[in-house]
Formats: sequence, structure tokens, C-alpha cells
Amino acid sequence: MMDSTNFNSIFSEYKKVVGQFKLPGVDVGALLESRRKDIEAIVEANTTALAGVQSLAQKQSEILRTTLAEVQSLVSRVAQPGAQPAANTGEVVQQALHKALADMQELADTAYRAQSDRGTEDAPSAEEVMRHSPCGMPTPRMKCPSRR
Repeated sequence: MMDSTNFNSIFSEYKKVVGQFKLPGVDVGALLESRRKDIEAIVEANTTALAGVQSLAQKQSEILRTTLAEVQSLVSRVAQPGAQPAANTGEVVQQALHKALADMQELADTAYRAQSDRGTEDAPSAEEVMRHSPCGMPTPRMKCPSRR
């Protein structure tokens, strides 16, 4: 679960941003407060998504780091005095880099497909949020009830 101090900080930022917009007849603070659980779920989903992207980037970096270490080792052996230069060293290096980049792309594609398959089931749609809002879709003449 998310650190409550972190969520409260994010929620306060949302309130500040939304509070900048003056909507006649709408208590934006009360509306946000009434959707606190939904906002918490969105923040948690965003935090999870960010952690996933960071993990993906770390794995891709490790693939590239390992490949470059192997390439460096190969080139160093070939460049040593008295070593037999392999005619296909450039091709081997190119193939190794191509494979690393293909592996990195496959990892990204797998993560993208997993996220797409999951859909947005955790986050409510705007229509759903407004449908469950205590005042529905507010109009200029309608005031949302304040929940203080």
C-alpha cells in the first residue's frame, strides 16, 4: 500500500491545482474529497506503473551492460599484440548489439502487452466518477453538497 504521507501530499497538490479553477456553484474541494478513494486508486496505479517502468529500464540497462562487457572483452582480446585478428570481429560486434537491442525491445513489447491486456480496470472512467458523484454532473445552477 502507498505511504499515507505521500498520498496526502499528492492529494493536497490535486486540491491546489483544482482550486485554481473557479467553477460557479461547484464546491470543487467537496467534489475532490468525495472522490478521495478513486484518486487514491489512481495515485496507487500510477505509482505501480512507475515502478514497473523503472524495473523495465533497469532490466534493459543490464542487458545492454552485459552485452557491452562481452563486446569489450572480445575487442580487447582481438586488439592484443600478437593476437590473430578475426576477419568477422565487426560482424560479431554488430550481431551482439543487434541481439541486445532486440532483447530490450522484446522486453518493452512484453511489458506493453501486459499493461494493455490489463486495461484500466483499476482506474474509474470520468463517466463513472461523475455517475457516482454525490451531485452527478454539476451544472452552474447546481451546488455539490459539502462534506466537511
